[in-house]
Amino acid sequence: MLPFTERAVKIIKEIPAGRVMTYGQVASAAGNPRGARQISRILHSMSAKYELPWHRIINAQGGISTQLMVRKKADYNESCLKVKVWNS
Repeated sequence: MLPFTERAVKIIKEIPAGRVMTYGQVASAAGNPRGARQISRILHSMSAKYELPWHRIINAQGGISTQLMVRKKADYNESCLKVKVWNS
């Protein structure tokens, strides 16, 4: 695993329950402020293997990726979601 990927996986795993971070915040914290798309790739390819809490990563507009929701078959009700951005 590449160093950036290792750092990103560690950061994602450490997001506490009830908190979220954006793709960009995770990328910046992992050492690549322009690596938001890489975070998306990591979530798509490694969520199951590393038990990543993919639902704690949101886009810059404050929503969960619809592609991840469909892929993970998650039940999502935006009106019930209370968001607190972690590490901001």
